[in-house]
Amino acid sequence: MDFAFDARTEELRAKLLAFMDAYVYPAEQVAHEQRERAASPWETVPVVEELKAEARRQGLWNLFLPDGGYGAGLTNLQYAPLAEIMGRSPQLAPTVTNCAAPDTGNMEVLAQFGDEAQKKRWLEPLLAGEIRSAFAMTEPEVASSDATNITTRIERDGDEYVITGRKWYISGAMHPDCAIFIVMGKTDPDGADIRRQQSMVLVPRDTPGVTIKRAMQVFGYEDHYHGGHAEVIFDQARVPVSNLVGEEGGGFAIAQARLGPGRIHHCMRLIGMAERAIELMCRRAVSRNAFGKALAQQGVVQNWIADARVAVEQLRLLVLKTAWMMDTVGNRGAHTEIQAIKIATPRTVVGILDRAIQLYGAGGVSQDFPLAELYAGARTLMLADGPDEVHQRSLARRELKKYL
Repeated sequence: MDFAFDARTEELRAKLLAFMDAYVYPAEQVAHEQRERAASPWETVPVVEELKAEARRQGLWNLFLPDGGYGAGLTNLQYAPLAEIMGRSPQLAPTVTNCAAPDTGNMEVLAQFGDEAQKKRWLEPLLAGEIRSAFAMTEPEVASSDATNITTRIERDGDEYVITGRKWYISGAMHPDCAIFIVMGKTDPDGADIRRQQSMVLVPRDTPGVTIKRAMQVFGYEDHYHGGHAEVIFDQARVPVSNLVGEEGGGFAIAQARLGPGRIHHCMRLIGMAERAIELMCRRAVSRNAFGKALAQQGVVQNWIADARVAVEQLRLLVLKTAWMMDTVGNRGAHTEIQAIKIATPRTVVGILDRAIQLYGAGGVSQDFPLAELYAGARTLMLADGPDEVHQRSLARRELKKYL
């Protein structure tokens, strides 16, 4: 395994670092102020559109998509250090480079499983950043960490599918540019194979019977840049049969294909969040005095910073190994490693952010510093794309199987 950056990665990394310094970090406060003055909290503020244009001009666009016909054509190993950099400003950087979830996963689904008509109508405008999208899987009435529990019905009626169900925490659904949902539901609820009961269909947001009931908060945050999270009702919503993604009964497999890259992308960005936290810790430690000396001279603070550095270096190596395996043996071959990083990275980064918040005192939980919002995002990733306990269960079973 060789994790050295190749020439293309080095070039993109240098451009992205310069872009972050010149445009993204200075825009964080500007975006916050513009959003406070906006008529709606969900509208795209001007500075975001300006940054999107600049990122596209510099070729820092669709870096996540390994299919060179649609995106940058980077491997997971090449993309990892770039996603980490974007993770240092997770609200702005992924959005303005068109590398933000859930659009990234939806574009991957369409690129891999969509037919030519679906790609033309939905993938191309998503790639261009002209529209946004949402992925509707999670439901409030069942444990959605087990996808076989999904109760939303997708029933065939002639040349149409009729969708009925209730979803929540549907990321991106509040964004005014959200034009399309990828909805997972059951087409064959009584099928013998519980992993062949589900299908995915494309449902335009303006379809009659689709209602955005409310915005869902995450620790009090609404995540405006990514289009928020919504509770969505599908009440006899009808779409053409041609809106089926892949084949009937293929929804579970498509979901797994979507979630593998999504999980590692989250972990890549989390490392960037941890690096931002370490930077903020160090700046605070050398500039703040307590009990007659700088915080940087306090032994407990030094321990926090040292432990954070060790933890980040360990996580980065595990994420890079996972990226390398996904590139060389495929997502299925890297299943253990994907689960390992999904367990280890969010909980470790939450711990680092917790120490950083402690170091900032009251400021750490305020809106004046990014730590509280970073913490909320990292803690949520202990649930998103499968809670820790589900991954632990699966990983333990795989280990135990060797001895049975």
